[in-house]
Amino acid sequence: MDKSGFTYPVNATKIFAVAPMMDWTDRHCRYFHRQLTKHALLYTEMVVADALIYGDVARHLDFSETEHPLALQLGGSDPDKLMQAAKLAEQWGYDEVNLNVGCPSDRVQSGTFGACLMRQPELVAECVHQISKAVRIPVTVKCRIGVDEQEPQQALYELAAGVFDAGCKALWVHARKAWLQGLSPKENRDIPPLDYDIVHQLKNKYVDRFIGINGGVKSVDQAAEFVSSGLNSPLDGVMVGRAAYQNPSILSHVDREFYGDNSDPVVLDDVCQNMMDYTARHLEQGGRVHHVTRHMIGLFQGQAGARRYRQILSVEAAKPQADQNIVQQAFDSVQKYAEMTELAS
Repeated sequence: MDKSGFTYPVNATKIFAVAPMMDWTDRHCRYFHRQLTKHALLYTEMVVADALIYGDVARHLDFSETEHPLALQLGGSDPDKLMQAAKLAEQWGYDEVNLNVGCPSDRVQSGTFGACLMRQPELVAECVHQISKAVRIPVTVKCRIGVDEQEPQQALYELAAGVFDAGCKALWVHARKAWLQGLSPKENRDIPPLDYDIVHQLKNKYVDRFIGINGGVKSVDQAAEFVSSGLNSPLDGVMVGRAAYQNPSILSHVDREFYGDNSDPVVLDDVCQNMMDYTARHLEQGGRVHHVTRHMIGLFQGQAGARRYRQILSVEAAKPQADQNIVQQAFDSVQKYAEMTELAS
């Protein structure tokens, strides 16, 4: 597969990324998101290295060429296994391999990886070193600012120093601690307070390194503030998770605001047709309509007709006889309400 030639700029072009999210950013989600933004960096769900070494590689790594630029996020703590998995990522055509040092789920705690690795910065650096020796694509890390009782000023800085020395091309920082004891994974996404300042401080220390921020960003305008040239320490990128998934229409503003692309705006009729065609191909391969449509439910959030749109894509699309025309029906329902509103005015 051809790669996009994606690289990490520093203090130049700013990157907008859609965060890796378990059970959400699968290939169907990413294909849909790519209809709304040509340039945003997309991430897979976390894939455990063992799943690639011992499991069905194609099931985990297949993607559409339209998804570029695309990063594979890996989970694990064994440098040799991560190296093997990264080689597969490069062979499969991914533009980046990212090491998860931030996920607080029970699954990663039992496997001693994800956010647990914040306690082992030397091991993280070794993992990055081994992966970097094995592949030519960028190797990056996504981390928290610390876990449990760690002091972020020490934990984050120690991790950053180690991974940058080991060959890390970009450090994406979720600006919250992870509490592995006492909070659920869901609570860890909201309850620990955000500390954006420490990420800016880290950028001040590493002026010539790519540092991006994640956590609590709800709009493209807010994202743009983090990379503003008017700041003393503008960051190099912003990663948005739940807001992009739950209200994907925000992605239609990314290309203009972040990449200066003033070409024609997203045309919803084109999005509808592309998703119908994609769903039809998925059905031909034995899939179900709702595998695709579940990721599209938030597109018209707050607009007239959104409730009916969501109902069609969540309820009607799950029925055994559903086909790709469900997508057209859903889009038509929003258009119907738009026409009614226009007539009423």
